[in-house]
Amino acid sequence: MTLHTWWLFLLMTFFVSAAPGPNMLLVMGTSARQGWRAAVATMAGCMTALIAMMSLSAAGLGALLQAFPAVFDTLRLLGAAYLAWLGLQQWRAPVQDTAEARSTAAPTPGTSWPQATPRALYRQGVLVAASNPKAILFAAAFLPQFIQADAPALPQFAILLTTFSVVEVAWYGVYAAGGDRAARYLKRATVQRWFNRLTGGAFIGFAALMADLRR
Repeated sequence: MTLHTWWLFLLMTFFVSAAPGPNMLLVMGTSARQGWRAAVATMAGCMTALIAMMSLSAAGLGALLQAFPAVFDTLRLLGAAYLAWLGLQQWRAPVQDTAEARSTAAPTPGTSWPQATPRALYRQGVLVAASNPKAILFAAAFLPQFIQADAPALPQFAILLTTFSVVEVAWYGVYAAGGDRAARYLKRATVQRWFNRLTGGAFIGFAALMADLRR
């Protein structure tokens, strides 16, 4: 792999990762509700699933899904159902005014919502990231374009996967920072309710798009 090829991959990955999607929305929402530490567990879950899916893609699962459309469609619909369920949970999440909202004290992120454990947040990150089998097909079509055919493939794949992971985590940090900044406004029940409906509606929208996907 030439340096020019790596820079091209880095640039394309930068813009692909920047696009808001279920993973970024989940990280931002977790940060807004429970703060940075909780968001780190969600990031770890998302990255675990993405790295596993890209590795499976390199191993040939992407070609398998292309060869058997029924398998792809089943995974796609299951993923859409999970995102829709998550969206409904977000939409219906309980809201409550906090003491910080009624005083001049500085707010503490996440005190208005029930606190999920790091394990639960990690598991949710894994499930959201893994809910889109399109990622496997994307990696199967995207990564090979940057691998030099006359050189060992495994070291090149390791470089590309490491680069992708660093860029993806960096963008997670940007979205988490945005959620952390938004936390100060989420102390009133009315604001919490609209935030829940916004994030829940977005997840339901992603589910609808995924259910209507065609390869």
